Amino acid sequence: MYLFLCNLSLVDMCYTTVTVPKLIEILLSGNNMISFLQCLAQMYFFALMISAEVAILTIMAYDRYIAICIPLHYHHILSRRKCLWILMLAWVSAIFNSVFLTSFASTTAWCHPKNIEHFYCDVKALAKISCSELRFQAVIFVDTLLLGFLPFTISLMSYVKILRVILSIASMEGRKKAFSTCSSHFIVLLFFYGAGVCVYIRPPTQYREGPEQVFSILYTIVTPTLNPLIYSLRNKDVKDALIKLIRLKSK
Repeated sequence: MYLFLCNLSLVDMCYTTVTVPKLIEILLSGNNMISFLQCLAQMYFFALMISAEVAILTIMAYDRYIAICIPLHYHHILSRRKCLWILMLAWVSAIFNSVFLTSFASTTAWCHPKNIEHFYCDVKALAKISCSELRFQAVIFVDTLLLGFLPFTISLMSYVKILRVILSIASMEGRKKAFSTCSSHFIVLLFFYGAGVCVYIRPPTQYREGPEQVFSILYTIVTPTLNPLIYSLRNKDVKDALIKLIRLKSK
């Protein structure tokens, strides 16, 4: 689990770094211009980090399923070597997806005024200014289906089985202990997919710049910021270390 958390932390730091600096520049200087190459570069790294985040969150859901539903086989099913292979596959798929989206965008003709009503080069915002918007939207839909809806379904199925096992535990203390091992990840899933669905699942006819930007801020800035807090505050070892540190500082 901590191996996956390290990768999740890396992804959160990286894709926040992709979007926040330009947003700060826009707010401080009013410079909202970006070159086409810079836009493609931002889009590539953002798609890479989002795809990696989806894959890692799905892997973590499977990890919690194994830990709670079949704990005796945990180290056999998820040995360190297998975990490294799974993580490598997740990053390779994320790279492939980001290369595909960026290549498609780079070969698209732009007909409308090149003004993106967004604080970063999001693929859905770029679709609004392309000459072949329907084709662009079709690519976004398929990509969201394969790398959004499908991983979400896997995570949901994992938690349905986890819930069944937890409810079958006789003692209340046992239920509480079992649920505490996956509650942090479940909260992160709700934040991430809740905001992502509001942005990418909504049909193009209901596209509104204001709400899109608000939900985008939620999963590009707020969610990565909350992730360390959620996992840290739910971890007994981290809380004990924090209490010791506060006591030492107060002496």
